Amino acid sequence: MNKRAMVRPMQGFTLLEVMVALAIFAVLAASLLSASRYVVQQSGAAEQRLFAAWLADNRLSELRLQSAWVSGQQQQIVRMDRRDWRLRQHLREVDTAGQFSVELEVSLADSDQPLYRTMARLHSRHE
Repeated sequence: MNKRAMVRPMQGFTLLEVMVALAIFAVLAASLLSASRYVVQQSGAAEQRLFAAWLADNRLSELRLQSAWVSGQQQQIVRMDRRDWRLRQHLREVDTAGQFSVELEVSLADSDQPLYRTMARLHSRHE
């Protein structure tokens, strides 16, 4: 028998095929890393906006429970979720019937960029 006929052809990948596969994998891994970093950043920003909305809602509930309000501006620092938040409030009387308008703005304590703003009306309880 012929020796060439008995020798099986070699199987496997060439160096060029392996390098192309690694290049494709590297491009896919880089794009996946970039996309996951974007998702993490966006979820962090969404979490901050959620906490800011909760703080504004809590302050609005506190105001509604008060029996009387005084027009003016107020600012306070509130601690929530191991962070300090700045809560600004502007309260003004809308009419003589005891209706007030309140504007609330919430930001991180070390930033002037508001994360959440809301406006609401407060009605006196005797109505």
